[in-house]
Amino acid sequence: MHSGWRPRALGTWRVPAAGPVILAGNHAHNVDGPLIMATSPRPVRFLVKKEAFVGPVATYLRAIGQLRVDRDGTDRAAVGEALAVLADGGVLGIFPEGSRGEGDFAALRAGLAYFALRSAAPIVPVAVLGSNEARGRLIPGFPPLRRRIDVVYGDPFTPAAAGGRRTRAALDEATLAIQERLAAHLKEARRLTGR
Repeated sequence: MHSGWRPRALGTWRVPAAGPVILAGNHAHNVDGPLIMATSPRPVRFLVKKEAFVGPVATYLRAIGQLRVDRDGTDRAAVGEALAVLADGGVLGIFPEGSRGEGDFAALRAGLAYFALRSAAPIVPVAVLGSNEARGRLIPGFPPLRRRIDVVYGDPFTPAAAGGRRTRAALDEATLAIQERLAAHLKEARRLTGR
C-alpha cells in the first residue's frame, strides 16, 4: 500500500492501544480495507466477502487472518469468528454499508450495531478519502498510483441500546445513532483534509 500510493494516516492515536475495538470504515474502493490495515496502529481482522477468497488471494487472506463472510444471509460461522476476535481483545474491521458504494455512510446495515452491542467494544470511525478518484488512473479499477489517500481515524464511541435491550428495535435505533456519528466523522475528515 505504501509503495503504490501515499497513504496519510491522521488520528491513529485515537485507536485504543489495548482491548477490543471495531474500526468502521467507509467503502468506496477495493483498496480501502488494505489501506486501513496498512495504517492502523494495531493488526486488524476484516470481514471479507466470500467472493474474494479465490486462488492465491484466498491463501493470502487466510494467512493474514481475514474472516470469510457469506453476505447472502446470516453467516453464523463468520459472526462467531468476529465476536471471538473481539472477545480476545482484538481489532475487528467492518464496512458497515455492507459493500462498496459512495462511501458516505448513507445506508448502514445492522451488523456493526450488533457486534458493538454484543461485545461492548468501542467503535472507531475511519474515513478513507481519495481512493475512488478516477482522474489520472493508469490501471482501470485502481486509484492513480502514487496519489495521496487520506485515512482519518475518529474518536472512539460506544453505542448503547435503549434500556440495555438487544431487540430488533433497539438494534435499529443503535444503527441510526451510529450512522449519525460516522457521517459526522466523515464530514469532519473532509473538512480537515480539504477533500
